[in-house]
Amino acid sequence: MKKSHILALFTVLFLLTLAPAAFAAEAAAGGLSDLVGLGVALGAGLGIGFAALGCGIGQGLAVNGAANGLARNPGASGKLMTFMIIGLALIESLAIYALVISFLLVFKI
Repeated sequence: MKKSHILALFTVLFLLTLAPAAFAAEAAAGGLSDLVGLGVALGAGLGIGFAALGCGIGQGLAVNGAANGLARNPGASGKLMTFMIIGLALIESLAIYALVISFLLVFKI
């Protein structure tokens, strides 16, 4: 994918997250509007999506490093697996935190 396509995609996603907030400024006097709810839901969905993407990449890199380490030194499998499992658990906790925050945002409406 070209850099210009990626930049255009992120620009569209950025504008989609800002548009409901801009329209909601007009309706702020009347309380929460449907556009604010849409903005919060869209933000929560994008947030958990980016968190899952980042955690997936991190887990893939961790397992890649562990596989390379096992290939170079099979005798260190016990220590290597322990560190890998702890690292994967910490990476997964970041995705769980993002999920909790997105639930808090969505159910606050």
